[in-house]
Amino acid sequence: MSPLRIVGLAVAGITAPIAIAYRFARVYRNRAGFPRPSPPRFVPSDLGLTYDVLEIATPDGLALPAWFIPARGGAPGPGVVLVHGWESARDRTLPNAAFLVAAGYHCLTIDVRGHGVNEPESLPVTTGEFGADAGAAFDALMARPEVTSGALLGHSMGAVGSLIAAATDPRVAAVVATSTPADPYRLTRQTFRLAHLPIPDLIAYPLAWLTTRVFVKPRHHRPQDISASRAVTLYDGPVMLVHGADDHVVPVAHLDRLEAAARTTRDPSGATVERLVVAGGQHSWLYESPAYRAAIARFLARELSGPLAPDEAAAAAAAVNARRLPDAEAPFSAMDGEPGGVRTLARAVAPGRRRRTIDDAPSVAETEPTGPPEPALATGPLETAAATVRGDER
Repeated sequence: MSPLRIVGLAVAGITAPIAIAYRFARVYRNRAGFPRPSPPRFVPSDLGLTYDVLEIATPDGLALPAWFIPARGGAPGPGVVLVHGWESARDRTLPNAAFLVAAGYHCLTIDVRGHGVNEPESLPVTTGEFGADAGAAFDALMARPEVTSGALLGHSMGAVGSLIAAATDPRVAAVVATSTPADPYRLTRQTFRLAHLPIPDLIAYPLAWLTTRVFVKPRHHRPQDISASRAVTLYDGPVMLVHGADDHVVPVAHLDRLEAAARTTRDPSGATVERLVVAGGQHSWLYESPAYRAAIARFLARELSGPLAPDEAAAAAAAVNARRLPDAEAPFSAMDGEPGGVRTLARAVAPGRRRRTIDDAPSVAETEPTGPPEPALATGPLETAAATVRGDER
């Protein structure tokens, strides 16, 4: 074999895995970066809550639909922004609003861009966009004449967004972060596991690193700048970290990492870092636990000086019958048409595999029930796993 051929084979041996990894990352981004629309099917009055309909202006010119839900007849007092998770919408935060209003807190909840009734996005949606929209919602909350101080409560991707927003706004008096992915790299690695892709750790972790960077590149983000672990070190206010003990989507080890990061940069006598692990809790619906409701209401009453004493707020919140809303949508079943394992991995990197584009996302009109539910887009387990790990609150 000639030296030139040997060199050519060596170069091919080095570049081919890189090319395959980059293609995998591009496929992942195109399948997992665009949330399927999930318009609200309930309004606050369905839970006996009064509300105002708002539009929240973002710095980049969007108008996000929102509800402001007053407590105590609109008397002056603290408020909380509620930020939903991936492929969810503002109505899925209403059980949280119900117990917070009972404890005396005004609530404002939005549809994050690309979600709810918002138009589909042309670029992938990341935790950076959740952070920008959470910040815009907090601005709107603090502009309300009845709101005297404010906090954020987010779920999963919305929890990361809440921490990112708090890290740049000293007015944020407290953050409650539930089921929070610790950082983008581990979030991506977890989607590989949920999709049952047979990738050993030796390859999976560097592949997750590359995939994450490719994922956020169109938005010009750096992964470290949209990481919950970094945001919690930059935010020096009180933070409550909540996780379900049986969360198999974002394992409870993510809470441990966030807590360690939060305590590393705080003086022991400084702002509160509180943790709650809900026994038997999964990734979503933690509000069904009276212990969850009581702990959050007590934390906010202590940190925001609410209208009720901490124990009174806890009792009022725990007494609310907060239950998940009925799900009228077809289950997200994109994995149904995929074989899993090696065959699925081969499909992800095979040349000629059609890329998912924003045009593949169903319109808001198409999601309205007009007959028997249609199956979800069968675009592969990467999309399904990413949607699951990013945490809709259904």
